[in-house]
Amino acid sequence: MKNMLVTGGCGFIGTNFIRYILEESDFEGRLINVDALTYAGNPENLKEIEERFPERYVFIQEDICDADAMRRVFDAYKIDTLCHFAAESHVDRSIAAPGAFIQTNIVGTFNLLELARKNLDRLVLFHHISTDEVFGSLGPEGYFTEETPYSPNSPYSASKASSDHLVRAYHKTYGLPVTLSNCSNNYGPYQFPEKLLPLMILNALEGGSLPVYGDGRHVRDWLYVRDHCTAIWRIMKAGKRGETYTVGGNTEMENIGIVEMLCDILDGLPVPKIHCARRALIAFVKDRPGHDRRYAIDSTKLRRQLGWQPEESFETGLRKTIRWYLDHRDWVDRVRSGAYQQWIASHYGE
Repeated sequence: MKNMLVTGGCGFIGTNFIRYILEESDFEGRLINVDALTYAGNPENLKEIEERFPERYVFIQEDICDADAMRRVFDAYKIDTLCHFAAESHVDRSIAAPGAFIQTNIVGTFNLLELARKNLDRLVLFHHISTDEVFGSLGPEGYFTEETPYSPNSPYSASKASSDHLVRAYHKTYGLPVTLSNCSNNYGPYQFPEKLLPLMILNALEGGSLPVYGDGRHVRDWLYVRDHCTAIWRIMKAGKRGETYTVGGNTEMENIGIVEMLCDILDGLPVPKIHCARRALIAFVKDRPGHDRRYAIDSTKLRRQLGWQPEESFETGLRKTIRWYLDHRDWVDRVRSGAYQQWIASHYGE
C-alpha cells in the first residue's frame, strides 16, 4: 500500500481514520483525501495533518460522482489502495431528499469500482465502509452477523445496500481485491452536530430541548470512532479478500438511556448550570417513518480471525466525546454558524 485514496476523508469517520493512519498506524505511504465538501465535510478538521505531513498527505476537492475527475486522481497519484467512506449518511435527510443518496452512494461507488477495475494491475485493495442499517431491524433478541440477509428500510440504507452488492459483484466478476465492513453507530470527535450524540451534548450543555424519537426505546450498538478506525486498518491489512466483517462496540443502549446518561455526566461536570436538572430537558417527538427498532452487531468473526477488540466502553467513550466537545467550542461554533463554509471558500476558491 503505497498510495492510498481515502474518499470522504473530511467527514466524521474519515477525519478520524486519516488522523489514526498518519499519526498512529504503521502505514508508511502517501494518503490522498478526496472529498466533495458537502455540508458535513470540513477540511479544517485536517489542517493540522496537512501541516505535519506535507509529503504524505494530499487533499483534493472533487466529487466521486465525477468519473473524469476521479480518473485524473487515479492517474496522477498512481492509486493502489482505496478506503471508501464517501457517502450521504443521514436517515432523516434520505427520507426528505433521497436523490442525492442514490447518486453519491450508488453511482459514486460504481465510478470508483470502474476505475479500480481499469487499474487492476496495480490495485492492492478496495475497502468499502458500510453500515448495519442494511440489515433492517432486529427483534428483541439476536444480532447482525456477516450472514444476515439484507433488508434495508430507508432510502439511505437501501443505497448503502446497493453499493455493498456492487463491491461484491466486482470481486466475483472481475477479481477485484475487496474487503467490506458493516459498522454500528459511531460516535466521537468531529461528528457533525445534527447527529444524536453531539446534538444532545450541545443542547444539554446550553439548556435546550433534547428531542427523542417515539418512546425512546430504540436500541443501537455504539462504537467509539477510534475503535472503528483500528478495526478498519486491521481488516485492510489482514482481512481475507472478498470477505465482509461486521464491526460493533458490544454496547447496546436505548436512546433514552443514552440521553439520560449524558445529562447526568454533564450535571456532574464543572460546566455552566442551567435552570433544572438536564433530564428535564428531554422531549419525546413524533417517530421518524420506517424507524428500525433495534440494531446489534456480533463481531465474533473480526475478533477471532483478526484479533481486534474495542478499547472503549460506552461510558468511557461518551465521557471522552463530551470532553472533546467541551474543549472544542470554537469548532462547534464555526460548524453551526456556517463559518467553516466560508473557510472552505477562502482556501479552495469556491
